[in-house]
Amino acid sequence: MELIGSIPKNLINFALVTLFSLLIGLSQRQIHNLTHGPDRTFGTDRTFTFIGILGFILFLLDRDRALLFIGGGLLLTVILAISYYHHIREFKDYGATTIFVAVITYCLGPLILTQPLWLVLLIEVTVLIFTELKETFTSFSRKFDRYEFITLAKFLIIAGVVLPVLPDDPIVKGLSLTPYRIWLAVVVISSISYFSYLLKKFVFPNGSIVLSGILGGLYSSTATTIILARKSRQEVQHINQYMAAILFATSMMYLRILILILIFSAPLFERVWLVFSLLFVFSALTGVGVLFFRNRQVSSHDEALQSDTNPLEFKVALIFTALYIAFTFITWEVLSRFGTPGLNILSLIVGLTDIDPFLINLFQGKYGVSADVIVLATLQAIISNNALKMIYGSVFTIKTGRIYLVSGFLLIIAVTIIMALIV
Repeated sequence: MELIGSIPKNLINFALVTLFSLLIGLSQRQIHNLTHGPDRTFGTDRTFTFIGILGFILFLLDRDRALLFIGGGLLLTVILAISYYHHIREFKDYGATTIFVAVITYCLGPLILTQPLWLVLLIEVTVLIFTELKETFTSFSRKFDRYEFITLAKFLIIAGVVLPVLPDDPIVKGLSLTPYRIWLAVVVISSISYFSYLLKKFVFPNGSIVLSGILGGLYSSTATTIILARKSRQEVQHINQYMAAILFATSMMYLRILILILIFSAPLFERVWLVFSLLFVFSALTGVGVLFFRNRQVSSHDEALQSDTNPLEFKVALIFTALYIAFTFITWEVLSRFGTPGLNILSLIVGLTDIDPFLINLFQGKYGVSADVIVLATLQAIISNNALKMIYGSVFTIKTGRIYLVSGFLLIIAVTIIMALIV
């Protein structure tokens, strides 16, 4: 440590500038050699090294005013502009990535002298990765259509524009129902569904039947159950996979609810994370058992959930908002009139609908009920919802699938009941 401390600081800075500039230069040379050939490269790896060193020297000589650095930057800009002009004229290639990388390299010196090392490393790594991933980004961009950017814009609006400006004042006196909390619930559910949609469309576009169930369960295990059960009638040779996919969707429901608990009630999460983790694992293992029961082929491609439906449709948000507000008043009224027994009955009834609005209400702690009551109501709603999915799946699938599905769901429901009794 004493030896390192005795090394002049500017010597270390100079070595870092040289190393980082050389790495960028080597990266640029490799890319141009592979794509265009050596004759179409702006300079060499040494050129980028010298550009970085030049920026370091000029900034160091006039650190207070940085006039030398600015002048050198203007000169470099002129040289790059001339090079770019001849490049376009000779090769008809309008790509300007190398030009911008050269300017960034010129700025490495001031960055190392004035900014923390982690930031300089982050910039260096970003430049290296983005220059190497040109073909990847080109391939990825072909998957986009104009509606994808509209969907992204909607998500940014509801999460980054609307939510921060909403007031957090109660709408009804005595009931902590605020515009901010209402929209926060919409943002959280939309984020989960949008993440699932992006994974399905861009990361796993040709996913298997099982993967369709897993990703669909992040969005809605009930909807996924109906879609896969119907699809199983058309591909009876893959009946194990469809039934297993439905059970995997249910396992993801446990994970989704655990995420909601973490977001809306950290103390409750500390209490129930182990319970929900065990239920998630058990449900997934049940799906694995169904998947491999007298079945060896598990890689079949599935188009059941290959939908390009926008997960952020405005009407869906309105429906969720309406349900959220409705369950707020219903839960408050039931607790006021009938207390905990009434909430237990309500949780069983809610399981026959969309349970997320009801559960988010409970997790936000609006009603002054104990954690034990909230956990029990949550598990009861899940049990009821699992029973509903079992019925849906049994109705829409064939007899063979019905045996697998009912057996799997009965096991999951039984374990969930046990957890509800001992938690």
